[in-house]
Amino acid sequence: MSLEHKNEQLQTLIATLKKQSIEQKVGVWKRIALELERPTRQQRAVNLSRIETYAKDNDVVVIPGKLLGGGTLTKKVTIVAFHYSKSTAAKIGKNVTLLSIEEALKKYPKGNTLRIIG
Repeated sequence: MSLEHKNEQLQTLIATLKKQSIEQKVGVWKRIALELERPTRQQRAVNLSRIETYAKDNDVVVIPGKLLGGGTLTKKVTIVAFHYSKSTAAKIGKNVTLLSIEEALKKYPKGNTLRIIG
């Protein structure tokens, strides 16, 4: 996938998040959109160990940036991440559900159960 195509996808996602924020009157989607608008070097990068420290069981955790594989994760959580590697996804385990931001938009339109970590 070319860089230009990825950038187009990101811009479409940001516009969709802002639209959802206005339609549902929910600020969390706008906050995630603003985080994704940052330059790549300023976007959040979160290790599994940070999620283990700050998340509770059954939380829905949003990472508006990159999910990294550092540490271990034993809690049962749902992770919504903009980007993650195949090795990180493989390391996560069975008790964690991994969703894209687009999937989370459909599953949690009101955004009331989401926690942003970063």
